[in-house]
Amino acid sequence: MITVAVIGAKGRMGAAVCTAVEAAPDMELAARLDMGDAVGPDTLAGAQVAVDFTVPDVTEANVHALLDAGVAAVVGTTGWTEESVGRVRDHAERVGGHVLIVPNFSLSAVLVMRFAALAAPYFESVEIIEMHHPNKVDAPSGTAVHTASGIAKARAAAGCAPVPDATTSDPQGARGARIDGIPVHAVRLRGLTAHEEVLLGNPGEQMLIRTDCFDRESFMPGVLLGVRSVGRRPGLTVGLDAVMDL
Repeated sequence: MITVAVIGAKGRMGAAVCTAVEAAPDMELAARLDMGDAVGPDTLAGAQVAVDFTVPDVTEANVHALLDAGVAAVVGTTGWTEESVGRVRDHAERVGGHVLIVPNFSLSAVLVMRFAALAAPYFESVEIIEMHHPNKVDAPSGTAVHTASGIAKARAAAGCAPVPDATTSDPQGARGARIDGIPVHAVRLRGLTAHEEVLLGNPGEQMLIRTDCFDRESFMPGVLLGVRSVGRRPGLTVGLDAVMDL
């Protein structure tokens, strides 16, 4: 049995993780932590793995506390920077810990990222539209950032030219953000859950790769996969694709 603690257990994602862990035949829910609860050996109740679904302001501190407690961390909270990831990587290597940071636990979203990276070198243009509910606090989403970074690396390795764009005036920022040279547009709309489109274009043709997650239940197989896998991957791992051996 894998004993699991959930940090952010009263949130929507955290509550769904608690339910999924309790239903898993090879897991036991050891602790539910939320805002105001200290993260340490006393509150983690002997958990081997902790799942963090909190907010960007506290998630890094939570991961450092988990590493100090000798507990493996599976992190679904987004908003990470290169600097914060670097600090966690250094800490994990120093103490021999295990951390898995996942921009998106949806298996379809992970596959879209992979498919987009494979396709992008063959198209002149590529842009990303990510769409989420209006309660999401960060933009662009971690999934979109991860998707854009993968696309940019694939295009750079193939020697592709920058995506064409003749825009010289955009005072309102209508062209969106640029992540490693890839345009990314964020939509926050009531009724949405989590959705992403990757648009790829050549003269005379267009390809659309899209993932739609309509319920938080869609993330649970990926979360459980992360819990089962994190202990076998020393140091820091970023992305569920590494766990899926893509």
